[in-house]
Amino acid sequence: MKYPIGMQSFDQIIEDGYVYVDKTALIYSLVKEGKIYFLSRPRRFGKSLLVSTLKNYFLGRKELFKGLAIDRLEKDWLEYPVFHIDFNGRDFTREGTLEHVLDDYVSRWEEDWQVEKGKSPVVGDRFIRLLEQVHERTGCRVVVLIDEYDKPILDVLDTGLETVVGANRMLLEERNRNVLKGFYSVFKAADEHLQFVFLTGVTKFSQVSVFSGFNQPKDISMDSRYESLCGITREEIERYFTGSIAEMAEELQLTHGEVEQRLKNQYDGYHFGTRLVDIYNPFSLLNALDSKAIRDYWFRSGTPTYLIRLLEHARENLDELTGRYYDPREFEDYKADVEKPLPMIYQSGYLTVKKYDSEDGTYLLDFPNNEVKEGFVSLVLADYLKPGIAADSWIRTGVRALKRGDTEQFRRLLTSFLSSIPYTMRRKENERERERYFHYTFYLLLRLISVYTVYTEKQQSEGRVDCVIETNDYIYIFEFKLDGTADAALQQIEEKGYALPYLEDHRRLYCVGVSFSSEMGTVDDWKVIE
Repeated sequence: MKYPIGMQSFDQIIEDGYVYVDKTALIYSLVKEGKIYFLSRPRRFGKSLLVSTLKNYFLGRKELFKGLAIDRLEKDWLEYPVFHIDFNGRDFTREGTLEHVLDDYVSRWEEDWQVEKGKSPVVGDRFIRLLEQVHERTGCRVVVLIDEYDKPILDVLDTGLETVVGANRMLLEERNRNVLKGFYSVFKAADEHLQFVFLTGVTKFSQVSVFSGFNQPKDISMDSRYESLCGITREEIERYFTGSIAEMAEELQLTHGEVEQRLKNQYDGYHFGTRLVDIYNPFSLLNALDSKAIRDYWFRSGTPTYLIRLLEHARENLDELTGRYYDPREFEDYKADVEKPLPMIYQSGYLTVKKYDSEDGTYLLDFPNNEVKEGFVSLVLADYLKPGIAADSWIRTGVRALKRGDTEQFRRLLTSFLSSIPYTMRRKENERERERYFHYTFYLLLRLISVYTVYTEKQQSEGRVDCVIETNDYIYIFEFKLDGTADAALQQIEEKGYALPYLEDHRRLYCVGVSFSSEMGTVDDWKVIE
């Protein structure tokens, strides 16, 4: 089987015999039921391939769709003029790049359609004139497809880069936003000449910025009808990749079911609507099936620089963002406020919907799968702590210690890791910040132990347990104290009855009292009771 890894051209995939997961029934529904759409999905999730598929459909290339669902649905196969703008592959951190790209597109189209170049210096005005004349000449309304519409803003978001406009200096971020705002206003002025408009991107910027003046697109990012428009569902895996999984199982010497479960844990878990249809990351899944190895393909393909910059403002509250219910307005619209990182983190694919509460219309957000959780938490941990020990190596050794019930080795590992953190990273002004530092550090480490069930701040009838780790053979209850004693921590476990829910469990139970020293920055006292 030929896997279209990194391929974005629908016609090449079909003509060269690569596997294509058929999304054309949804595409047919899309084009027949509306006119102007916006879709937000994470990077490498198939947005560009979707745009290419729409382009070939509107060009009337019926032969490419033979045997696909739309081949049975579409009867007319009309041909439309298509204008496709792709902002991928351009570096918009250089001033003037956005204006040059837009001018280049419109100039090329004016030449292709033999339309006299407009006199207006405003590229949007020339585009309106172009659309009008093409409509009049062909008798067909035009189709406009814009891929990664937001990249000119994301490239310069929170960089502080400046440009000169007239006699004034302004942020390049603001300049690019204004240019796009003016260009996208075209779609309101040229509405009568438009057959279909589709924009993709990572983020949905608030309507007071880029989309102001725009003939408002229908946002289908959380529309349950189009949850699976990008990505791969469980049913599609069974339809297209059963043989591939069998080959992978033979290579790894695992059962078919074991491979399916590993793929699910590593790459599944995305949800884009209230029906909570499980969506696998297509880039990672295809790479895993092709290589017959489970690795972090999507995460290691690159963390967006804008997200790294954003995390500088939010690196100490990741635990406050995950595992909580939110009103959709809190994460759907991005208002370019670096002090509110949740929408950007969600829309970039590092958090996803896990549950939907229909009574109050709120969504539970958390990491979609192990690949994202481990990669993202490692990124935050390295930036927040700058430890002298690699987190992934520490996790592997720590997992083995917990698997064997070796609390002494786990103590040594924890003490060593904390000791490797520079003093400047753990220096805090007051007791509350010092307590927060140790709590958050342990939270980050434990979120990386994904092979076991881990609870932090677990609510029980008598209070919150600092940490519970459950393996196949052991249960560990941790209580932490700052500048206290391990005995005091164990006494709290006893008095609050933290162990009571586990007394009938067949696994061996360890209560672990830990005291951290704010002076030394590591474990000062440690006691274990079985």
